Amino acid sequence: MILYLARRLLALAGVLLAIAAVTFLIFYVLPTDPAAAACGKTCSAERLADVREYLGLDQPIWRQFADFLTGIFTGRTLGTGQYAVQCDFPCLGYSYENSLPVWDLLMDRLPVSASLAVGAAALWLLLGLGAGVTAALRKDTATDKALMVGAVAAASLPVYFTSVMLIYGVIRVAGLLPYPTYQAFTDNPFAWATNLLLPWTALALLYAAMYARQSRGSMIEAMAEPYIRTARAKGMPERTVVVKHGLRSGMTPILTIFGMDLGGLLAGAVITESIFGLPGIGRLFYGALVSSDQPVVLGVTLLAAFFIVVANLVVDLLYAVIDPRVRY
Repeated sequence: MILYLARRLLALAGVLLAIAAVTFLIFYVLPTDPAAAACGKTCSAERLADVREYLGLDQPIWRQFADFLTGIFTGRTLGTGQYAVQCDFPCLGYSYENSLPVWDLLMDRLPVSASLAVGAAALWLLLGLGAGVTAALRKDTATDKALMVGAVAAASLPVYFTSVMLIYGVIRVAGLLPYPTYQAFTDNPFAWATNLLLPWTALALLYAAMYARQSRGSMIEAMAEPYIRTARAKGMPERTVVVKHGLRSGMTPILTIFGMDLGGLLAGAVITESIFGLPGIGRLFYGALVSSDQPVVLGVTLLAAFFIVVANLVVDLLYAVIDPRVRY
């Protein structure tokens, strides 16, 4: 297991390095000039040259990438002379829009996106697995058909439509909840949950529908395995057969997509955060794209890649816990 983990960590580092290289090339080799974006629309030719030198854009591309990687692990100095600025570890550069460190911007927005992702994930797992397992155990009955029709209907609704309908129905018409404004969990847990309930629901409805269909298929396949018949022949209670043997085996594909979905959401849900006005990483990413703030876009891309790669590693390690057959 230790050797396996070491190999996966090396592969993880290699994947992140490749993603960093590709992302760097995309944003620094395209025709758009990062120096022009940082300097502004009324920038003179002399000022533009100074900005290019200050940002290190006058250096060869390999040197720029090497400095970028070095800054992530050790920090670096941006600029020269009296205008030099020390960017501490981990340095992802400074935003062109507000001159703030990209790392600080990400860490400031991360609690919002993490709260949205974790809460929505817990909700869609509860709804999706509950509906999927129930439909599988009542295969071809009216309950099964009703749950799957509901899942297809929910999956067909885009998240922006569901979000708008929730805002209109729950907030504007019924007045049951306030308009979402993020509050830290440590300040007021109840207010934290209340303000995030609608965004959680909007995301959970979409994902729960997909998880319900996936878990139904996995459970039907698992419950038809020979070891299920053996467990029943031994006189085990049906609850034990379903939960301990059927559900654990059927959870393997669910765990795979869950790791991908949660890892992606940790880096921000652009549409949901924008509609509900939540200051998360997704909203930061959208604003950076609109304003061509390339350091921020690059930082969010690397953070998203990190979460997804780490989530896949954790999922692979959990396979052995959920399904004992994987250990062999």
